[in-house]
Amino acid sequence: MPEAAAMSVSSPAEISWLRARLTGSLALPGEPGYDLAAPFNVAVQIAPAAVVAAANADDVAETVRFANENGLRVLPQRTGHGAVATNLDDVLLVHTTRLDELKIDPVGKRARVGAGVIWRQVLDAAAPHGLAPLVGSAPGVGVVGFLTGGGVGPLVRTYGLASDTVLAFEVVTGDGRLLRVTPDEHADLFWGLRGGKNTLGVVTAVEIALLNLTTVHGGAIYFNGTDASGVLHMWREWSQALPEHANTSIALLQLPPLPGVPEPLAGRFTVAVRFTSIAEADECNALLAPMRAVATPLIDTIGALPYAAIGAVHADPVDPMPVLETSGLLDELTPEAIDTLLRVAGPDAGSPQIIVELRLLGGALAREPEHTSAFCHRDAAFTLLVIGVPMIPGVPEHNAAVQAAMGPYLTGNEFPNFGAAIGEARMARVYDENTRTWLSALAERHDPKGVLRVGQTVRT
Repeated sequence: MPEAAAMSVSSPAEISWLRARLTGSLALPGEPGYDLAAPFNVAVQIAPAAVVAAANADDVAETVRFANENGLRVLPQRTGHGAVATNLDDVLLVHTTRLDELKIDPVGKRARVGAGVIWRQVLDAAAPHGLAPLVGSAPGVGVVGFLTGGGVGPLVRTYGLASDTVLAFEVVTGDGRLLRVTPDEHADLFWGLRGGKNTLGVVTAVEIALLNLTTVHGGAIYFNGTDASGVLHMWREWSQALPEHANTSIALLQLPPLPGVPEPLAGRFTVAVRFTSIAEADECNALLAPMRAVATPLIDTIGALPYAAIGAVHADPVDPMPVLETSGLLDELTPEAIDTLLRVAGPDAGSPQIIVELRLLGGALAREPEHTSAFCHRDAAFTLLVIGVPMIPGVPEHNAAVQAAMGPYLTGNEFPNFGAAIGEARMARVYDENTRTWLSALAERHDPKGVLRVGQTVRT
């Protein structure tokens, strides 16, 4: 291999050593394949030194070893939902889309999933067997990124985190080793990969347990924005008595008049009460009666839903778009907190945000799983999520104003997959001090040269 002092990734001639050892491809700026670096969040500009389209785990390991020997860093990416604008001049972006292995074991009720697979594919592959993975609200996100961030989904109160269903990882550590990681093999990595994002390695495949689940009772009730105060206050009272089989969130929406947005919701301020449950229809309808009676719905979509269609509950965007997203956690939701949120983001506030959401937590999430993980703040009661388009005038400033107004009610913490900022201050919100210490120590052991010190990682 060429000497590190002479190595550069600025020209095809100097990168040819790595190119020759890849089954996949490598693209420099301006070359075919470099555009794979474009993330889902098109407001973020990603410009790495090179893009490696890995064809297998060996390609990932070869790239990481190359980076170790040449003073470079490595950033994995599939969909780029959590992309962050940062300096990537010395970064090899490893795009995992070609790691597309997907095998369902219907007898063992498990799946083996490559890092290039999105949840939509797993849902569709598992459904014919009467099985289901624990997914998030947006089935278009990558499996690995969701799991390494913990994985809070529409059934989190019922079944817990998606990362708690992980049985094994295959991962390339920062020092270039390809390892199989389970609760019994490299248990320290098994702890840290579930919640620690990219801190400890580049995951190339994962094995997860599947649920016996084909149908849920779910959907959303949409109300006119003029009813926001009554709906939010009722939801606050109603949600806190829900049994664990039921999950809910409430969102202040301003959806643009675009194709796919129902006419009653397009271009106006509305309120959506989302709901999912594994209980029977009669029990769910009885639970929902107070919310259905609080005001006249514009649309009511709640009913029997194939689990494979669970993305319809939140109806998150499926096409790349510009996004500014921030979040926070609450220990409780008081009437005063609701009034404050309405004052700063309600129908009369002039809010430019697309979504301002509160999501109920608790239930199974709040209990420690069989195998502990690096995911923190399981005891939070609610999340607050604010999403807007940063190019719209006033969106960043108003986002900050929402967070400031709600500050007295927030814990100061947040979850890894909610928001996409980096730096020590954010890591201190995502992880408690003990977890940060352990993650950093593990990173020093498995990535002594800091090859993975980029993006959402914990290093002190």
